[in-house]
Amino acid sequence: MGESWVNSAERIGADLHLELSGPGGRRAALIRALREAVRSGRLAPGTRLPPYRSLAADLGVARNTVADAYAELVAEGWLTARQGSGTRVAERAEPLRHAARVPAKAPPRARGPLHDLRQGTPDASAFPRAAWLTSYRRALQQAPNEVFGPGDPAGRRELREALTEYLARARGVRTEPERIVICSGFAHALRLLFGQGGGGVLRGPLAVEAYGLGFHRGLLATAGVRTVPLPLDEAGARVDLLERERGVLLTPAHQFPTGGPLHASRRAAVIDWARARGAVVLEDDYDGEFRYDRKPVGAVQGLDPERVIHIGSVSKSLSPALRLGWMVLPERYVDDVLAAKGDREAWASVLDQLSLADFIVSGAYDRHVRRMRQRYRRRRDRLVEALAEHAPHVEVTGVAAGLHAVLRLPPGTERSTVKAAAWQGIALDGLAAFRHPETAMEAGDGLVVGHATPSEHAYGAALDALCGVLPPPPDTRRSPAAE
Repeated sequence: MGESWVNSAERIGADLHLELSGPGGRRAALIRALREAVRSGRLAPGTRLPPYRSLAADLGVARNTVADAYAELVAEGWLTARQGSGTRVAERAEPLRHAARVPAKAPPRARGPLHDLRQGTPDASAFPRAAWLTSYRRALQQAPNEVFGPGDPAGRRELREALTEYLARARGVRTEPERIVICSGFAHALRLLFGQGGGGVLRGPLAVEAYGLGFHRGLLATAGVRTVPLPLDEAGARVDLLERERGVLLTPAHQFPTGGPLHASRRAAVIDWARARGAVVLEDDYDGEFRYDRKPVGAVQGLDPERVIHIGSVSKSLSPALRLGWMVLPERYVDDVLAAKGDREAWASVLDQLSLADFIVSGAYDRHVRRMRQRYRRRRDRLVEALAEHAPHVEVTGVAAGLHAVLRLPPGTERSTVKAAAWQGIALDGLAAFRHPETAMEAGDGLVVGHATPSEHAYGAALDALCGVLPPPPDTRRSPAAE
């Protein structure tokens, strides 16, 4: 049957040499030739093949011969066929290692955990795609031409106005649009406030809670800011121990990671300290919308807008992928923060800002938060019920609000439990991972479990796996010597 060239650059990107020979007729020969082209690497994964008609004309065979060959290779997994995108080489089809001029095989992507119970991430499957698309389309249709220009480093006024109303209503924040600066999240806010290697808007030393995100402490260290740990107790951070620090970073609505709000008396005390020292309070309002068994706790910023920088984002309420956050600033810091941000800073997408503004104003944001609050409360309840049944000796704390819980473990079992979880494909964090390296405070052994992270259908299996790696209860039997 000889050889034939398929010249179809506009369809597959290059000439393809096919040798149609051997037993079984033209259909079998074409299947063998295409298999070999894929196997050898001459047809790379994702390459689009010519339509039946074109390839049949180039090879001088019937269209049905090509159609049958394609169908056979699709069934075997060498090719894929989708309406509107044609027939392509399957992404998983791999070339032979010894084939000539085959590109080096890319290292395989690391597989994710079987069960993801890490803190800090909402259920990605619950993102309100339809409602967000509605807001995005409406924002795009109504956007003035100036939206597609350089923009304002403070962020779109539409979003700042929407946030002014929303934060006042939902969080008790007192501000105005001119005092809000849009950023891409809490980490970005820290970089703007403290700079890199010194020279930022704010200076250290900065008091921080004895347990918190090491990532944030790392950013501050990179900026040359010394952090001073504050011990925690059942009323929150021990703000009575503040001394000569220039500021304090708190998670007052829901202490991260141990849970619980900052007591009202300590809220007042930290404001009094800031006024007396000329210091500033940084309020990380990371999941203030999600509370279950308690009344809403307002923002500390509402006590004194000139002494508190209130920082929030949509990373917990919507998705960290949006990269949208905000700083509510005392008036004296606004110009310096805008100068630090710069005229050509890598700002959050203006179209996403407009979409979020519409999402808030239309009421879609409130509806989404209420829906997710109910879902996460059910998740929390299922976690508590599962532990009560399978591990009643494990105390669950910090669950009146937020997207995670702290599981208190028997002394000396945290490290082995985290290791056992990893072996079973469960991703979670030990409580010790959040401890400030310079603190003398010990919160005991525990796990920080993100009950919001798994999708709804995967949550039950994640709970079963978690209960399977928890340590047994300590031996409470009396020793013979005690008889």
